Amino acid sequence: MKKISFLILIVMSHFISKGCLAQTPTADKPKIVVGLMVDQMRWDYLYKYQDRYVDGGIKRLLAQGFRCENTMIRHVPTVTAAGHASVYTGSVPALNGIVGNDWYDRSWGREISNVEDSTVTGVGGNPDLNRSPRNLLTTTIGDELRMATNYQSKVVGISIKDRGAILPGGHTANAAFWEKSGKFTTSTYYMDALPDWVNAFNKKKWDKILMPKDWQTLHPIDTYVLSDKDDKDYESLSGDEKKPVFPHKTSISRSPFGNTWTLEFAKAAIDGYGLGQGKFTDFLAVSLSSPDKIGHAYGPNSIEVEDTYLRLDRDLENFFNYLDERYGKNGYLFFITADHGGNHSPGYLEEHRIPTGVLTNDVFKQLGQALKKEFGTSDIILAKSGFQLYLDYDVLAKIGVDKTTAANFIIDQLKQVPGIETAFINEDLASAAYPEPVKTMLINGYNPKRSGDIVIVKSAGWKAGSRMGATHGDWNPYDSHIPLVWMGAGIRPGKTHRNIGMTDIAPTLAALLNIQQPSGCVGQVITEITD
Repeated sequence: MKKISFLILIVMSHFISKGCLAQTPTADKPKIVVGLMVDQMRWDYLYKYQDRYVDGGIKRLLAQGFRCENTMIRHVPTVTAAGHASVYTGSVPALNGIVGNDWYDRSWGREISNVEDSTVTGVGGNPDLNRSPRNLLTTTIGDELRMATNYQSKVVGISIKDRGAILPGGHTANAAFWEKSGKFTTSTYYMDALPDWVNAFNKKKWDKILMPKDWQTLHPIDTYVLSDKDDKDYESLSGDEKKPVFPHKTSISRSPFGNTWTLEFAKAAIDGYGLGQGKFTDFLAVSLSSPDKIGHAYGPNSIEVEDTYLRLDRDLENFFNYLDERYGKNGYLFFITADHGGNHSPGYLEEHRIPTGVLTNDVFKQLGQALKKEFGTSDIILAKSGFQLYLDYDVLAKIGVDKTTAANFIIDQLKQVPGIETAFINEDLASAAYPEPVKTMLINGYNPKRSGDIVIVKSAGWKAGSRMGATHGDWNPYDSHIPLVWMGAGIRPGKTHRNIGMTDIAPTLAALLNIQQPSGCVGQVITEITD
């Protein structure tokens, strides 16, 4: 009997010890997750310049990583704030509340920024830096990681744009840093003063270090055969330029060197916070804003964009080498994606006889005239934010017109405008007769407390404002088809062409880290990676 009891004790102690090992927080988990968002990176940029990429940058990603080739955004509008929020919450604007870069707030009586917060200021008291994640209505994957480890994991967000740093980090991030006046800074939501390592970084003259001369092409300009000619009248000018041609005298953030600068700051943050050095997995969310600024100014088929990605490729090689040396090739989990894509400039599309056009403010002037003729006042539209129209309920009550009648009249007028495909009353989207997936993307973008009463859908190829530069924001694949490549710890090389959503990134990370999905997550785990 004693022998049996002794054997049972040995067996039990074996299973107990195995159980204790299994509960070690770092078992089978990466030391750090690094998420890289490239603002306005179209999916085709992975391959368009592939022959010119170096072996250790994007080519390494494609060879060693797992490629989700058909990753689509599940919402409209396809803009920076909504995209960043969607990736890290696994949710959509209807649920996470980030319905645009800005929206009209009826209680404030004005348009507000997606990360605006009147209860905080910038460190040092700068009122222009009153930024925080409080407008985000759900948790992020970073929040879930912090909670899962009893706040012992560290989460940091970094970007030139405030929203690109703040929204990915979530509510419980240790820090978020963004650019203001050529320096990285933050708000009192996170800390009362900048850490010494940030001040030391900011003291360096990074514009002189990285951009001692004007922006020149990396290679001889006549080798950029996948891009249009340099001098195009639909490209934007920088500073005092007379023509939009190389060399460009511009700011570091409006050049490819903004990417280098941001990644150098990311390295400084890794060192400053000791990320990936503790018992628990840490998370670094980096967003590169410069490609968006360049894409808006010059368009996807410009030499400027090609040069940006050739230089980014080398920046990635340098960054991967840094991560390899610090953590080992299998010590970190890396993914790259984008918040949205981007369409070509109307000027470019015109040259190549592709359907396009420009919607100017004359559309809304004419709409105001039609409203005055029909209802006796043009003040029925309270505000316009993006392609959302907000009706003035007080004016409607005063003139005795119900909301639906006014909205239907406005929609009928808008449908007659060239370049406007259609428009809907947001509340009626569920019953609207419109092709999928566009209908669902519109529904996913509608939050009753923040969106307008009417949403406008532009025709393919059309742009608001002018024919200068390029933009994004629509449902079309040029805006909604984004790259997604995973590399590093636990990732097997391969690819899938299955339709995957931007919202699938967060639950996949949750599965890989064995933590809860974010509170508003509607995405699905990418099982080709996890199984």
